[in-house]
Amino acid sequence: MLSSTLDRVDRAISAAAEELLRGQRSDGAFTDDPPASTLGTAGAITALHTADPDAHADLVTRGAAWLRTQQRPDGGWGGVVGADSEPVATSVVTAALRITSATDSAEAVQAGRRRLAAFGGVAAVTDRAVNHLCRQFLALAGLPEAGRLRRLPLEIVLLDDVRRQRISFRTAPFVALALLQTKTMPPGRIRQALQRRAVPQALRLLDAIDAHEGRTGVFSEDPWPAALVCLGLAHAGLAPHLVTSTAGFLRRAVRPDGSWDAVTNLDLTRSAFAATGLIAAGYAADPRLTATRDLFHRCQQQEPFPVFGVPAGGWSYNGARGWPVTLESAEIVTALAGLPGHADDPVLRRGVAWLVDRQDSRGSWSLWVRDTKLANDGPCPGITSQGIVALLDAGHDPDSAPVAAAVRWLLTAARTDGSYDNLWYRDHTSGTAMVLDALAHAGQAGHPVAVRARDWLLRTRCADGSWGPGDGTAGTVEETAWAVHALLAAGAPADDEAVGAGVAWLLAAQRPDGSWPASRVCAYIRHHMHYPNGAITRGLALRALAAWRRTHSGGTT
Repeated sequence: MLSSTLDRVDRAISAAAEELLRGQRSDGAFTDDPPASTLGTAGAITALHTADPDAHADLVTRGAAWLRTQQRPDGGWGGVVGADSEPVATSVVTAALRITSATDSAEAVQAGRRRLAAFGGVAAVTDRAVNHLCRQFLALAGLPEAGRLRRLPLEIVLLDDVRRQRISFRTAPFVALALLQTKTMPPGRIRQALQRRAVPQALRLLDAIDAHEGRTGVFSEDPWPAALVCLGLAHAGLAPHLVTSTAGFLRRAVRPDGSWDAVTNLDLTRSAFAATGLIAAGYAADPRLTATRDLFHRCQQQEPFPVFGVPAGGWSYNGARGWPVTLESAEIVTALAGLPGHADDPVLRRGVAWLVDRQDSRGSWSLWVRDTKLANDGPCPGITSQGIVALLDAGHDPDSAPVAAAVRWLLTAARTDGSYDNLWYRDHTSGTAMVLDALAHAGQAGHPVAVRARDWLLRTRCADGSWGPGDGTAGTVEETAWAVHALLAAGAPADDEAVGAGVAWLLAAQRPDGSWPASRVCAYIRHHMHYPNGAITRGLALRALAAWRRTHSGGTT
């Protein structure tokens, strides 16, 4: 039985690897076909309409028409194509259609308002900052669902350390909307004095981000924050050069059907996960991965990013001039550590040093800002687990100071049922599996906390042998692969019943071309909007099947 399964796994790995490599560009990056974003589209058309309704009428009209076609039967909208209705997208799209095409969209707007009421209004959006965004859009549309808007404290920009820790990666949209409020919510005399100092500093922050990105107006190459910057500045009548450049990015980023992506460029995210999957599958010496290694070398950050207080040496999710993040940086460190020549790779050494430098003082890792106090930035069990694995793969010992500190933090971060959160992927299978994997790599598979995580995974698997998020939802390739890989790392044998059922499910889910269907497990707005990433799906499935093959052959994970 195991021998027969081994043959099927061998064939599945070969087919998957070749399918993945067929999607590699000549520059070494791996591609995907992401779904369009209703949220990004709503933001883009609102921003373009505000910046210059005549000059951008073509894109605004097409975008509004596309949004109307994406309205769900219940009257709401999901964040990306195919997703169920949720309150964030429903609030923003309803407002955007009212602002940009009130007559043509009258019926859609009414249906959206009814669906928002069924959610319980904007109060259904539990994240305070995102709740404010929804209210701000509804207020600009003149809709009563906005309720009372709170004033954003623009003066926080006068204290860099406080700003970084409190608003972190939300700096650009926060600043832009706070500047918008200087016109829509004129301050009293005391606040006016603060704003006279804060407005120039806020504009300098936005300009610093634009400078880091090469004066392209892309603002992380994400239409949603770029649109918020464009919208806020246009409403406030400030920084016309940034309004022009962000509007130019939005015009360049539009899809042929008139919509926009959630994130336009995820080259390094896709390439990192594709590379680690292929390396695990035995393709480390394949000459086609040389181009990907060169991509990672080219895209290592050469300049600090002062807005977040980040030194040079890490990686962004898109390219050499993006916003440096620990998630992709850790994955790229793991990839470089698995490629030929890693022992003499100065880029890898610099990346390892950067990763150690970015560790929180509590031992964890956050995504953007070290020691952040913004819950949606960190500390994150999933990213901390990636940091542990990356450092171990790059040559750190389990008892090295950064690894030991990270392990100590993970041992205190479990939920009461033994599972773990994951800020940037769907809870809770992803976080629990990643933590179990990291603890096993660090020699802690037998620790009671690791055993509880393993038991949670076993207890929450689906009846068909797959894993979903652990709440009875149907299984996905990504979550099944995470769980199978973690169980094997923790010492489960190849003939373990749960592992075998998971492997069989992955084999059955593989498409004839070697790929797997991607599910919405990547978090864009936590608890509200998730999106798929096919390269991550393929990389995770390859790693899980390769780990099973190594275990079957007597190797180690």
